[in-house]
Amino acid sequence: MLRSRYEEESWDAAGNARAREQQALAHGIALLHKVQSGEFGHAECINAMLYIRKLWTFFIEDLSRAENGLPSELRAQLISIGIWVIKETEKIRLGNPGDLESLIAVHTTMRDGLR
Repeated sequence: MLRSRYEEESWDAAGNARAREQQALAHGIALLHKVQSGEFGHAECINAMLYIRKLWTFFIEDLSRAENGLPSELRAQLISIGIWVIKETEKIRLGNPGDLESLIAVHTTMRDGLR
């Protein structure tokens, strides 16, 4: 009985974490759409890119931990994607053209994959 309760709590904690990650990615997608549409001014665009960068820095740090339960090959692939995302957001933050379409696609795929 104790083990069953522990497993339920662990599953709930993982589910809550997944839901928070989905929300964070959804917020990032909304920001990227606003940047893409020209809705944001320069300062708002910079803040949006900083949000995306912080989000992926968090993901990369989590994926780098040995305690992360994902298979190592998948973790490595996600870290590579995260590094690409950070590079793209830095280009945009510095005023250079970036690949917003691909950034939105990556975030949408990640969000949908967490469901």
